[in-house]
Amino acid sequence: MLFRLKHITGSVLLLLCACVFTAQAQSYVIDQIVAIVGSKPVKLSDVENRYLQMRMQGMPVRGDMKCSIFEQILTEKLLVNQAEVDSLIVEASKVEAELNIRWAEMVGSASDKDIEEHFKKSVYEIKEDFRENLHEQLLAQEMQRKILEDLKVTPSEVQSFFNKLHKDSIPLINGQAEVAQIFIYPPYSDEAISEVRQKLLDLRRRVLSGENFRTLAVLYSEDPTAARLGGEVGFKSKGELDPEYVKAAWALKNKGDVSRIVESKFGYHIIQLVDKRGDQVNTRHILMTPKPNPEAVEKSITRLDSIAQIIKDGKIDWNTAALYFSQDENTRFNGGLMINPDDHSTLFEMDKLVRMDYAVVRDLKVGEISLPFASVDGKNKTVYKIVKIKSLSDPHRANLKTDYAFLQDITRQQKTLSVINKWVNEKIETSYIYVDERFKNCGLNNINWLK
Repeated sequence: MLFRLKHITGSVLLLLCACVFTAQAQSYVIDQIVAIVGSKPVKLSDVENRYLQMRMQGMPVRGDMKCSIFEQILTEKLLVNQAEVDSLIVEASKVEAELNIRWAEMVGSASDKDIEEHFKKSVYEIKEDFRENLHEQLLAQEMQRKILEDLKVTPSEVQSFFNKLHKDSIPLINGQAEVAQIFIYPPYSDEAISEVRQKLLDLRRRVLSGENFRTLAVLYSEDPTAARLGGEVGFKSKGELDPEYVKAAWALKNKGDVSRIVESKFGYHIIQLVDKRGDQVNTRHILMTPKPNPEAVEKSITRLDSIAQIIKDGKIDWNTAALYFSQDENTRFNGGLMINPDDHSTLFEMDKLVRMDYAVVRDLKVGEISLPFASVDGKNKTVYKIVKIKSLSDPHRANLKTDYAFLQDITRQQKTLSVINKWVNEKIETSYIYVDERFKNCGLNNINWLK
């Protein structure tokens, strides 16, 4: 979404300095008001903090980046001002959910005590510094969503956009493949399950003895997305979580409580309660899955070899084999065609495949069946699979016949930008705008801000 503040990464010192920057010795300079949009002031600290956050993320700083940031904030304030006029609201629970996710990313494995000692402020005070700005950013998003709610892109608009492109400006499309798979979960032995449960029991004892759950999640959890956030999942409703996970999470009463071992379709967990807000719960977890023993792996590979052979012998076609033998409920009914999680199509740029899949698929010809190999599913669980390339396109300039969805998306982006810019210019005409002298000559893209 346009204008949304990026997540912050880096060391704790760098991550949080932007949030508390106004409390430092330079605050008498930074807190100056440099613009007013409607009833919304823009402080120099707003610009400086956003600039620091971009630097922390390693984003390239080109030209007068502070000028670009300043103009971005002006647009946000205009959206927020109109959102309040239109009585749009952002639920406090949504702000808190987003705040907790970003907080988890910022602090990593550092404890609240470490943060408070470093900045001489409570966690509550540090979060308050961030909460108001985050509320405005989410409110700006809601206003933008309202502006764009009726936006549609017609086939004639896509064709018109394409026809206006100079031939050298037509986007280059990387080679894309449709990949079909048949996969099997190797069975786990009772010993493997017992081993995982024992490891989780040991970790639970360590937490109950005072060790930091977040640190242990970073070190031991097999959920890579949550692990880098100290195991934190963020606020989720019951429908967004596995039923067994939900049952255990909602049984926890107090912040910091830790569940017993929970088995879900993802594996085995211990869960810590972070907070509850209405019908949503925020938790941390440590996930582990049993590892198949060599005998189970060998059986899976042998079975896949047999499936591949009967397909090659013409005794069964690939689609029927996928239906009867594949254990992937997401693809077995569509001939095993893998779904691209980015756009929900069946097309992948080769290097966007899971690493283990790419290492095999890159050497296949269309229609050729691979040897069995180890990979992971969408839950990061070990699977063994065979794959084949159903179709493969060469790199080429985009065209309406084969790349319509891609061109439609670009057309939508262009139309979105045009609609937002038109709305901004109309609102500038009817809104009070003040811009401080120091930003009047910095090269704003929209000179209407200065009228």
